[in-house]
Amino acid sequence: MIVAIDGPAASGKGTLAKRVAAHYGLPHLDTGLLYRAVARDALASAIDLDDAAGAAGVAEALEVATLADPDLRTAEIGEAASRVARHPAVRTVLLAYQRTFASAAPGAVLDGRDIGTVICPGADVKLFVSATPEVRALRRFLELTGRGVDISQEAVLADIRARDERDSTRGTAPLVQAKDAVLLDTSNLDIDAAFRAALDLIEAAMSRAGRAG
Repeated sequence: MIVAIDGPAASGKGTLAKRVAAHYGLPHLDTGLLYRAVARDALASAIDLDDAAGAAGVAEALEVATLADPDLRTAEIGEAASRVARHPAVRTVLLAYQRTFASAAPGAVLDGRDIGTVICPGADVKLFVSATPEVRALRRFLELTGRGVDISQEAVLADIRARDERDSTRGTAPLVQAKDAVLLDTSNLDIDAAFRAALDLIEAAMSRAGRAG
C-alpha cells in the first residue's frame, strides 16, 4: 500500500505521515528532507542556490544517511530548500530515489508537495493536508521558539506565504492537490483528531478500491 500525503509547509502532513506509517507498519519518507539536505550541502559548499547545475551536482552526491541531521529543521534551511526545489535538474535526480523507496514491498507512506501528482501518481491513497496560513504560521512559530529560535510570528507568517507562492507557481512539479486526492483541512483539528480523520479517509479509500477490484 502506498499512501501519498501532500500539502504546504506546516500543514501537519509530516506528523500525520509518521503516525499513519507507524499505524500500518510501513516505512515513511519525508521527501522534504531530501531537498533540505541538498540545500544544506549546497550552502556548506558555497554553491549558489540559484545555480541549477551546481545544486543538481549536490543532489547526486547526497548521502541519504544524513537525513536525520537536526539542522535540517531550521528556518534557514527550509527557506533554502524551497529555492533548490525549483530546479528541474534537482528534482530529476531525487525522483528515482523517491520512487524506489515507494515501490519496495510492502509499500510506504511518503509526504511532500508532489507525491500524488509526480512521485507516486498511482498511489493507493492520496491525501492533501492543508490549513490556513495563519494557523500554519502559529504552528511553525511555536515549533521554532520551542527550539530556542528567536523569531517573530509575523516573520514566520511572511515566510509561509512566500514559500506557498514559490511552491505553487514553480514550473516543475508545483504544489497542487491531485485530482484524485482527498482534502484534509487541519485548521481546527489537533494532531489526534487529524490522525483519526486521516485514518478514516484512508480506510474509506481502501474500501472503495477493494470494491472496485
